[in-house]
Amino acid sequence: MKQIYKSSLILSVVFALAVLVFIVIGEAKNAGLLVIALFVCFSISLVQFPKLKGFSFTVLIFATVAAAMYYPSNFSQIGSFDLKKLIVPLLMIIMFGMGTSMSIKDFAGVLKMPKGVFVGLLCQFTIMPFVGFGLAYLSGLPKEIAAGILLVGCSPSGLASNVMSYISGANLALSLTLTAIATLLAPIMTPFLMKLLADELVPIDFWAMQWSIIKIVIIPIVVGLIFNRLFHHKFKILEKIMPIVSMAGIAFIITIITAAGRESLLQIGLALIAVVAIHNTSGYVLGYWASRAVGLDQRSARTIAIEVGMQNSGLASGLALEMGRVATTGLAPSVFGPFMNISGSALATYWQSKKVPANQ
Repeated sequence: MKQIYKSSLILSVVFALAVLVFIVIGEAKNAGLLVIALFVCFSISLVQFPKLKGFSFTVLIFATVAAAMYYPSNFSQIGSFDLKKLIVPLLMIIMFGMGTSMSIKDFAGVLKMPKGVFVGLLCQFTIMPFVGFGLAYLSGLPKEIAAGILLVGCSPSGLASNVMSYISGANLALSLTLTAIATLLAPIMTPFLMKLLADELVPIDFWAMQWSIIKIVIIPIVVGLIFNRLFHHKFKILEKIMPIVSMAGIAFIITIITAAGRESLLQIGLALIAVVAIHNTSGYVLGYWASRAVGLDQRSARTIAIEVGMQNSGLASGLALEMGRVATTGLAPSVFGPFMNISGSALATYWQSKKVPANQ
C-alpha cells in the first residue's frame, strides 16, 4: 500500500510538470485530463501523511471540479435526464446519514451547557448572515451570485464542523449540540434571514424555502434518528457506508453545480473565491473572539469558531436549486464547501498542536 502512495506522489509531480508545460506553450485549455490526473494522484498520495490525509478528500473535490470545468457537458445530463434532478435526493440521503449518526443525547447538551449553546446559536445566526450581507453588497458581484453568499451565511452548520471539532480537540459535545439545534432551527431562521437580507437581490419565498428545508433536512434527519433508535445494533454497516456515501454525494453535487455555472465561474471565479475566503475566515475569527469576550473557555470558543465558520454548503446548494438558480446562486456554496474544508482542516490541525486543559 505504501508503494501505491509513493507512486501516486511521483505521478502527481510528473502530471504537475506536464500541466506547467501546457500552460507555458499556451495550451492550458487542452490539459484537462492531466489536471484531473494530477489532483487524483495527489489526493491518493496525501493518505500516507497523518497530518495531511484530512486534505485528501478536498483535493479529490478539486479533481471533480476540474472535470466539470473542462468537460461540462458530461456533468449536465445523461441522454435526456438532467443531472441537477439528483441534487435534492442526494442531499436527503446525506441528511438521513446525519440523522443515523445522531441521538437524543446530542440535543440534551442544551441543558448541560446552556451558555455555550446560546452563544453559539447567536453567533451562528448573526455573524455569517450579516458578514455575508456586507460582502454581497460590497463585492460588486452579479445579484444572483451575490445572493449565494448570503444563502451560505444564513444556513446552519453541518457535519464537517463536528469532524473538525473532534480533530482540533475542541468541545465535541457542544459541537454536536450546536449542529443539531441549528439544523432544527434552519426552517425558521434561514428563510427569515434570507427574506430580511437578500430579498432585494433575488425574490425570496419564505414558505417555499421553509418547506424545502423541511423536505431536504428535517424529514430525512428525523427518519435517520428513528432508524438509529430502532435499528442501531442491526445495521452497523451503515456507520461505515454512510460517510463514504455522503462524501461521494457532496463531490457529485459540487461537480454538477460547477458544470452548470461554468461560464459564470470563468468570468468571476477569482473574485468569488476571494469573497468566500473572507466570509469563511470571518466566521472563525469573530466566532472565537465573540465567545471569549463573553467568558467562554478556550475549548468552547474554538468549537463555536468552527461551527460558525463551517456552514452546510450542501443545504445551500439544494436551496439554490429549489429556487431555480443553481447555476448562479448555487455557485457560492459550491466554492465555499471545498474552501472551508481546507481552512477548517488547517485550523483544526493547528489547534490540535496547541492543546488546552479541559477546563480552559
